[in-house]
Amino acid sequence: MNVPFFHEALSLAGDQQLVYTAMSKHFFYFRMFISRYVLEQGKVPLNPFMLFDYFLLDCVDRNLVRDANNSLVHRADQLWVFGPISNGVLVEILLAQKANKPISYFKIEKPHQIIPISDDAIEMETEVDQFKTLLVP
Repeated sequence: MNVPFFHEALSLAGDQQLVYTAMSKHFFYFRMFISRYVLEQGKVPLNPFMLFDYFLLDCVDRNLVRDANNSLVHRADQLWVFGPISNGVLVEILLAQKANKPISYFKIEKPHQIIPISDDAIEMETEVDQFKTLLVP
């Protein structure tokens, strides 16, 4: 007897855009809220802190994780930046700019509020503040 297989996932389109979520390590603790926010916008989050934790707790060379992150940026449809830009986030932005990917910026406010911001409201962490001119509006 052939019983047809059914699962509700088979009725879903599965064609949402992929969004790479770039954030400073200082916002690591917001990683789940950021993923939730992206899902609520009808997109699929590629959240490096959800995939690799913080450099896989240093059980592998950090450049392996950095290279994996760069690969995700290349495959993503968009890059969304959450919070102030760190040196690692700046790299991800530069990769997305080079690939002509749309980039959006967001401010994170407590308690767990994410607010879209304009390019002129972008904040940089102190160590990369001098490189703000590299950002293409």
